[in-house]
Amino acid sequence: MSTRATTNDVRTTMGAEGATAAMTRMALTPRMKAGLSLAGIVQVAFAFLAFWDLALRDPAQVRGPKPVWIPAILVNWIGPASYFLFGIRHQGR
Repeated sequence: MSTRATTNDVRTTMGAEGATAAMTRMALTPRMKAGLSLAGIVQVAFAFLAFWDLALRDPAQVRGPKPVWIPAILVNWIGPASYFLFGIRHQGR
């Protein structure tokens, strides 16, 4: 099957916008898919650890109210990193 036939089949089935998204997904190699999957798993684990730490940490050791950190942690990568860097009162700071 040629690329042209695949593109036409996708456009017929999904429309022009869907065809672009489908072609982008088909362009990922198995190695790229594995890398993206690994990055997603690491991000979810990072967020889980931040939520776990927030739940178990004494409120006096957290900068600001604990409920404010819940939506902040949901921001991919930046949220959990911000919590660990700025949300916890570290000794000596």
